[in-house]
Amino acid sequence: MASGTPKADCCLKASLWEGTPTGTETTLPGVPNPTYVSQPPSPSRVAILIVHDMFGWTFLNNRLLADAYAREANATVYLPDFFGGEVIPLEPALAGRFEELDLPSFIKRNARSVREPEILAYARALRASGKYDKIGAIGFCYGGWAVFRLGAEEFVDQGTGKPLMDAISAGHPSLLTEKDVEELSVQVPAQLVAPEFDHVYTPEMKQFTFTALQKKNVPFDYQHLPGVEHGCLVRGDANKKGERAAMVRGKNAAVAWFKQWLHE
Repeated sequence: MASGTPKADCCLKASLWEGTPTGTETTLPGVPNPTYVSQPPSPSRVAILIVHDMFGWTFLNNRLLADAYAREANATVYLPDFFGGEVIPLEPALAGRFEELDLPSFIKRNARSVREPEILAYARALRASGKYDKIGAIGFCYGGWAVFRLGAEEFVDQGTGKPLMDAISAGHPSLLTEKDVEELSVQVPAQLVAPEFDHVYTPEMKQFTFTALQKKNVPFDYQHLPGVEHGCLVRGDANKKGERAAMVRGKNAAVAWFKQWLHE
């Protein structure tokens, strides 16, 4: 049973996080997606792939989070464009004027069936680069279902027995299904970071995830964030009670998770 289609305003009530991104824009050999890349402070054979939310790869907060992961988890962080160059108009989205945005069409253009092949191709190209011993993936909202797919048993390399991703983290995932959770490889530790109030990652889907991962005996971490709502982990709105602290907690949880599973 799917967790449901996200409402049109999913993840769009945003305010900018302070800071100036320090990474660079480039492309990865073998795939066309333009990519924001953050470098680690010291040499590292660890990489983290971010599958962005509806705000996309140019959204300031997404880039600042990439910088934070690179700096604090000592990893090269990749934030590719998975929306084919399309960027939701920021000003009306930030102002809450959702009637000015054709979100149903946007969601259709970026449906799972449309974007999964290129997300998978990007992850495979990152693995094939040979630069990294361990690779993790983190996704917020729209990206949440994608990281579970990247950790699926069907994408374990039949020759080496290695999974495509060595660990995943999902923040308030949308479009996640029970099948996605059930098909996660037992070799892929999973982290869920979930706000209390979420019309997309519902209480029922939260409970299913918790139960199914225990049944599979997959190492997992479940972070419950009381008093905050869907979108808080990227939005971090200082004007919403507890939201900035929730974003920081989510960032810290992801850093600790990837340090544990990618640097062991």
